[in-house]
Amino acid sequence: MLRVLSTAAALTIGAVLLAAAWPAADKPFPEVIQLPTGFQPEGIEVGRGTTFYVGSVANGAIYRGNLRTGTGSILVSGATGNSATGIEFDKHNRLWVAGGMTGTATVYNAATGKPIHTYTFASAPTFINDVVVTRNAAYFTDSQKAVLYKVPIGAGGALGDFQTIPQSGDFALAPGFNLNGIDATPNGKTLVAVQTNKGLLFTIDPATGVAHTIALGGESVPNGDGILLDGKTLYVVQNQLNLVAVIKLSPNLSSGRVVTRLTNPNLAVPTTIDEHGKRLYAVNARFGTPNPASAAYQVVQLRKP
Repeated sequence: MLRVLSTAAALTIGAVLLAAAWPAADKPFPEVIQLPTGFQPEGIEVGRGTTFYVGSVANGAIYRGNLRTGTGSILVSGATGNSATGIEFDKHNRLWVAGGMTGTATVYNAATGKPIHTYTFASAPTFINDVVVTRNAAYFTDSQKAVLYKVPIGAGGALGDFQTIPQSGDFALAPGFNLNGIDATPNGKTLVAVQTNKGLLFTIDPATGVAHTIALGGESVPNGDGILLDGKTLYVVQNQLNLVAVIKLSPNLSSGRVVTRLTNPNLAVPTTIDEHGKRLYAVNARFGTPNPASAAYQVVQLRKP
């Protein structure tokens, strides 16, 4: 016998079917994602979809997780003598990983975790800290030297021999950590970097290495670490302060204004940052914590203002 449903009943059934068809659509992204105990993270990068990658400064391991579910696993196993600091994902499905005090950087297959190429940039004193990948090159900062390291990227993603670019202009080396976080404009013609020990921001010509200070109207970003350039908004992680400075830049990037500083009670010495839509993700390095090999570490979500 044919039965005709009421409008109300039909709408109820339709809502149930929709909820069953898209159960993940309404599931909130976790505010805190736990990393493996003792992982000692430093760099974070959001890849395709909701996939993220975090590198371990302690042994060079790379963890791959999901921002929606909060789950993940080790992609690259750690090894004594290795280190992973800044990390970047490129359009060829590769991970570019800065090697800290090792003076090296390694390019990995982001799907398999297999190493593609390792570059040896420098000997001690050195700290290969962060990396940005543009259309035709990858650029690494060295927090102990007044240089950038450039790896050209050719047709089809071919990797070239690295080049050392001396820094000049407004940048001056000082005791402590110098150039740290780095990003680039979409066309790759201008780099932006932070000098941790002085709390200064610079634009850098990637061809010449000439740096110009970004005037902040008397403000500064002490303990500046990882950065994220999103249009004309620059996010600067201030690690020991548990803050993320939000800076509105001028059209030519020569100046900027700190409009707010984000924080979260879950932050514990965050070092680097990336974004997924309206969400920001910072990784807790927890530098100075007792017994780091047995400590808990997290990725913390912040909302863009």
